[in-house]
Amino acid sequence: MKRILAAAAATLLAVSATACGGGDDGSGGKTKVVFSYWGNDSRQKLTEAAIAEFEKKNPEIDVEGDFSDWDSYYEKLATKTAAGEAPDVMSIEIRGLAEFANRGILADTAGKVDTAGLDQEVLKAGQVDGTQFAIPTGVNAFPMIVNEKTLEEHGQKLPDDKTWTWDDYIATAQKVTEESGGEIWGTEYNENPAFLQIFAAQRGEQFYAGGKVALTEQTIKDWWALLQKIIDSKAGPGAAEMLETGTKVDQALLATNKSAFGSWWSNQLDALTKGSGQELSLLRMPKSPGATGSGMFLQPAMYYTISAKSEEAAAAQRFVDFLVNDPAAGAILLSDRGLPTNSAVVTAIKDKLSPADQKVLAFMDSIKSDLSPIVVPPKGAMEMEDILKRATDSVLFGKAKPDEAAKTFLTEANNALSP
Repeated sequence: MKRILAAAAATLLAVSATACGGGDDGSGGKTKVVFSYWGNDSRQKLTEAAIAEFEKKNPEIDVEGDFSDWDSYYEKLATKTAAGEAPDVMSIEIRGLAEFANRGILADTAGKVDTAGLDQEVLKAGQVDGTQFAIPTGVNAFPMIVNEKTLEEHGQKLPDDKTWTWDDYIATAQKVTEESGGEIWGTEYNENPAFLQIFAAQRGEQFYAGGKVALTEQTIKDWWALLQKIIDSKAGPGAAEMLETGTKVDQALLATNKSAFGSWWSNQLDALTKGSGQELSLLRMPKSPGATGSGMFLQPAMYYTISAKSEEAAAAQRFVDFLVNDPAAGAILLSDRGLPTNSAVVTAIKDKLSPADQKVLAFMDSIKSDLSPIVVPPKGAMEMEDILKRATDSVLFGKAKPDEAAKTFLTEANNALSP
């Protein structure tokens, strides 16, 4: 992200700053607010319905949805912000918060959006250096997800997720693969930094500290050894098959009934359940021996932010307030951007949530006492997932030794985080 923003800024340095918004632009005299967000067709439909509801309640405001798919979203947003044409309301994720805030792109929302009804601990995750630059849309966790029916069909019992270890997890998954004759994998695995963050936290290590990656080389190598053990034991597929599966939920082995276990963000349970046509459940992640905590954490699914240069800040604030506080918005968006952090909204929409989302709600409540604090990553963290994936793939495909890859990862990661 830092490189994308910097390149866009250099290209557009000579462009004079102009802000989005304004009422005299063909919108019939209404105040116009531009709202940028990413996602799939389903999210676009839900968002358009929420916008329509807002406009019904606020007929003097016209909200223009600026939708992009994930792959092009940040590049498009970086170009617009560098040109001084930032959308009035922007969706961003936690890895990009410090980057956008430190570039003066985001407005301070404190006292401008009603946050009294939001989870105050989650709300803090929208702050950078004490300033409330972002409002969380909802919260996620990164649990282990299991197809209980698949386990039972292959002679395995649901593990006790308060006590199970990584070895227990791999042994159970290995038996599923064996009992199925290789037709079903015991588990799929995920190279998401959240997985490594949980693994490291169980060892008392933070992913970030002091603006740098705080992981030790040994912990990184041990995490790769865990993934390699999954492959070597046939508990899960090899690196090539996992690469084909990709990171899209509809391609997940869980979604296609080719796996018993898998780790995904909690707000993806509904999509995984619909894809599999079977009931799936959420479990705490396995623990390392001697770990005192699960290492799991709540994380904002994404944020709503307001441009520091918006000419229609008041209307933008009203729109964000609607999205996070109005039960009508909650009833439309449901868990698409994570379960709402406003308890009154959750209460109002609870009966409308799908059975899968009801499970997520109950699971989130059950793990509250066993969660690590939310940490906003430093500027440059948007690049971390790609850097970690390159290093992980280099090890799993046998192109680099773990010692060499760990050093390369730390060097590249900390270079990305440098001012």
